[in-house]
Amino acid sequence: MSAEKLKQFLDHEHAKYVTITHPEACTAQEVAESAHVPGKELAKSVVVQMGGRMAMAVLPADRKLDLSELREIAGNANARLATEDEFKGLFPDCEVGAMPPFGNLYGMDVYVASPLAEDDEIAFNAGSHTELIRMPFDDFQRLAHAKVADFAT
Repeated sequence: MSAEKLKQFLDHEHAKYVTITHPEACTAQEVAESAHVPGKELAKSVVVQMGGRMAMAVLPADRKLDLSELREIAGNANARLATEDEFKGLFPDCEVGAMPPFGNLYGMDVYVASPLAEDDEIAFNAGSHTELIRMPFDDFQRLAHAKVADFAT
């Protein structure tokens, strides 16, 4: 989802948000630093293969995915990280690794790590390595149909 399509979706859903433009950065920690957003508030999207279906795990930039916890939460013992080749075609209008955490718009379940729910706001890539969206967490959860769970270390 390109930044423009994402903004149209958010506008259509009457979500409050701001756009943050920053110098190009690829890793979540680099993006957080570049955009002057605390790593605990910047969400990174990790695509997980769940036995033939893709899902999205959304966690703070300063945390790591605990795949065994996510397997238990999702009830799927075969869950594993998806390879770039497996998921890049699912997000044709996004730069690889910059997809926004709205997996539900791509037919994926969305799991969000509980530390992100502790803050009033969430920030995330808007489909590129130079633009972020910052919005209230409650709006994000409502629009992403995200399941909050504890799977980040």
